[in-house]
Amino acid sequence: MQLEIRPDPAEVGRARKWARSRLAGSGIGVDEPLAETLILLVSELVTNAVVHTGRPAVLRLSLPVPLAEPPPSATVRVEVADSSSRAPVPRCAADDATGGRGLALVDCLADRWGWSPDGAGKSIWCELDRCSGPRRSAAMAYGSGLSAYEDLAFEAV
Repeated sequence: MQLEIRPDPAEVGRARKWARSRLAGSGIGVDEPLAETLILLVSELVTNAVVHTGRPAVLRLSLPVPLAEPPPSATVRVEVADSSSRAPVPRCAADDATGGRGLALVDCLADRWGWSPDGAGKSIWCELDRCSGPRRSAAMAYGSGLSAYEDLAFEAV
């Protein structure tokens, strides 16, 4: 399923609302930690696309098929495609910076993430496994722990 995103910061809230509405039919309760993490990841990836490219984007959401008992390997995938071909660029965010931590946060919360060329643009994606144990703390993205990127934050452009 997918949602067209206009290059407007107000679209971030619309994307979160849309993603929440899709959870109901997937067997993932809106109050589950997985759902809360998923909505945060949608917010971060859509924000990056809207703020850093100023171009339309497409949010894609792949949810598990609803079953009485979800398989232990059920994976949720969030993907945002935009028309900018510029790769995500690492940057350091100062302690008092008001932005620049979006993909560091994605790195801390998702089980996997990455990006790839997509037509004339790119696609940034992340996945959450329903059976995963507790995720690393989001505090790592804000300098309170070690992540795979240490003090680097990322900007998707």
